[in-house]
Amino acid sequence: MQHKSLLAKIFEKEKVGVQKILDNIQYSDLKIFKKLCDQSLISLKNKKKIIFFGNGGSAADAQHLATELTVRYQKNRKAVAAISLATDTSALTAIGNDFGFKFIFSRQIEAIAHKNDICIAITTSGNSQNLIEACKVAKKMGLFFYVLSGNNGGKLKKICKNIILIPSKITSQIQVCEILLGQVLCEYIEKNIKKI
Repeated sequence: MQHKSLLAKIFEKEKVGVQKILDNIQYSDLKIFKKLCDQSLISLKNKKKIIFFGNGGSAADAQHLATELTVRYQKNRKAVAAISLATDTSALTAIGNDFGFKFIFSRQIEAIAHKNDICIAITTSGNSQNLIEACKVAKKMGLFFYVLSGNNGGKLKKICKNIILIPSKITSQIQVCEILLGQVLCEYIEKNIKKI
């Protein structure tokens, strides 16, 4: 009985926390997210790609969202050019070993990105040095760089203007909201794929 009571408390805490965040996110306030959605369609129409990346749970989300686009989200349709930079263990370990962990994403961006590609960094803190380095390289290369972040944007807020903020500092709840927005992006792209 005590187990059920504890489980119920944890469930309710997370549910209430996520609901509170979602109540504080109004569609009318999502100007940067709308910009990301529309820019994604333009870039895809121009034969560009969407590049996702992040650390830890955010790396899993990056892989998840890239797969939704390259395979399918809700229906069968043509493949969408998307990739996660968090999945190639050979590249990640080689770059980490030879150059340093802070360059694991920026080095891959240098290798595969082209002007007007979309970069989407996913983070709960906004403070990861490897995301900051990725942002610097993306700017130099003329890429569109967006960030999904909690923690008021962290250090990335100082160098990136396109931050989609999740109003929370609680990692688990930020991640739920970030994947929700990511899936909204996937559905929006999927529903417009015939126009691309």
